[in-house]
Amino acid sequence: MSLLFSPYALRDMNLRNRVVVAPMLTGSAVEGKATPWHLVHVGRFALGGAGLIMMESTKVEARGRGTPGDLGLWDDAFVPQLAEIVDFAHCYGSAIGIQLGHTGRKGSVYHDAQGRPIPQDIIAPSAIAHMEGRPVPRALELSEIPEVIEAFVQAARRAREAGYDTIELHGAHGYLLHQFLSPVANQRTDRYGGSEHNRKRFMLEVTEAVRAAWPQSKPLFMRLSCEDLAGVGMDQIVPLARELKAMGVDAIDCSSGGMRDDMREIPGVAPDSFGYQVGYSDEIRRGAGIPTMAVGHIIHPHQAEAILAQGRADVIAIGREMLYNPNWPVDAAQKLGMDPDFILVPESVRGPLASRRRRFKGSLSTFGAQWREEPIDETA
Repeated sequence: MSLLFSPYALRDMNLRNRVVVAPMLTGSAVEGKATPWHLVHVGRFALGGAGLIMMESTKVEARGRGTPGDLGLWDDAFVPQLAEIVDFAHCYGSAIGIQLGHTGRKGSVYHDAQGRPIPQDIIAPSAIAHMEGRPVPRALELSEIPEVIEAFVQAARRAREAGYDTIELHGAHGYLLHQFLSPVANQRTDRYGGSEHNRKRFMLEVTEAVRAAWPQSKPLFMRLSCEDLAGVGMDQIVPLARELKAMGVDAIDCSSGGMRDDMREIPGVAPDSFGYQVGYSDEIRRGAGIPTMAVGHIIHPHQAEAILAQGRADVIAIGREMLYNPNWPVDAAQKLGMDPDFILVPESVRGPLASRRRRFKGSLSTFGAQWREEPIDETA
C-alpha cells in the first residue's frame, strides 16, 4: 500500500491522497479578482488527481500586494469568483485551500501608463527597505496593528464564505508575518519588537484571531521559513511551532529563505538537491509534535513515498513539477502501482486511459525501451 496514495485527515478535512499542490504566485489576477484563467489553472490540478490544492498567496489588503496581479481577498466582491473555483475542485474530488498573506515591505511601487510612480502605502514593522534600491516602507503605528490583524480575519471570513476547506497563513519568505519575526526587518522598541518573545507577538496574534474566525471543523496551516540566514532558524522555529500548535494550527508548511535576496544556499544543503528542505519538516514534526508538509525539489513519486515512509512529513507539496505536469498525481499513482482503474481522474476519461495502459501491458517503459527515433532525412 502506498502512503502517498493513502487518505489523510486534518480535523474534518479528508484528503483522497497526500499530494498537495503547493501555493505558487502567478500574478494573473485583475485588481485582485480571480479570472477564468484561475479556474482553468486550478481546475487542471483537480482533474489531475491532487488531494489538496493550496491556492497562491492571496492578499488580505490591497496595499499588501507585491505585484498588481496578486490575488486578493480584501473585498466581498471577490468571493463569487473564488467560490466557483472551490466548487469545481470539490466536484472532481480535491480539497482546496487558500494561502492568506501580506507582502509588507516587499511591496512594489507601481507605475501609470506614462511611467510615473503611483503612490503606495508600503507598510512594515520598521522603516527599513528590503534591499538597496527597493522602496523604504512606512513603519506601522502601534494603533494600526489591530487593523491589519482584522484584515486577516475578514479575509478568513471571505474564504469561509467561498467554501475553502483550509487556509494557510503565509509566515515565510520575507513577507509581513516573517518581517515581524525577524531581527533584521523588525527593530521596533514597543511590545512588537526587541526580544524574540515580542517579535513573534504579531504572528501569534494573527493566528489566534484567524483561528477564532475560522470554523473549528476546518484545519489551519502555517507556512514558515525555517532558516532565513538572517536571525531566524530552527532554534526559533521549533518552539514557535509548538506555540502555534497550542493555538490551533494543524500543520506547518516547511519552507526557507526570503529575508535576504542574496540567500542562495542553506548551510550543509545543496540548493539544487532533491528534497533540500525535507530536513526542516522532519525536525519540526519530531520536535514540535505537529503534522508537517514537506516541499522543495520533490520530483519523483518514489522520492515522495520514501519521505512519508521515513516519517519525515505527513503530506507532500509539489510545486514546479505540478506546473510542468498537472497530472503528476495520476502519473505517480501508476508508477507506484496504484489506481489501476484510474479512479483519480474524471469518469469520462477513465476508459481511454485504462485502454492505453492495457495496450502497453501496464508498462510504458517497455515501449520506451523499444522506441528508436528515425533519423531525419535532411535532403528531403
